Amino acid sequence: MRGMHGHRTMRGGYCCDMRGMLSFQVLWLLSRKPMHGDEIAEELAKRRGFKPKAGTIYPALKEMNERGLIEGRKKGKIIVYSLTPEGARGIRQAVIYFCHSFGDIFESAA
Repeated sequence: MRGMHGHRTMRGGYCCDMRGMLSFQVLWLLSRKPMHGDEIAEELAKRRGFKPKAGTIYPALKEMNERGLIEGRKKGKIIVYSLTPEGARGIRQAVIYFCHSFGDIFESAA
């Protein structure tokens, strides 16, 4: 039932599991530039206050790869991940969904 908490993409799949927001954050980071897993974890640490463990990051990357949202290219010993066109569409839709769902929280805090 994971999909019930996500946001539908154009092909009918789900882009993000909004419960934990990990996929949303990873896709957003990769929309800025391609990164390897440890870079993603470091960027998430800056935003969350703690560095996610490899056992959290890599299964999420694998799932997003299997869903066609990201792709990994091996460069030496590391894999650099980037968005696919489906992932780029998905993150744009997820940002709109996020702003629609949570925008008033930010307005009331200002």
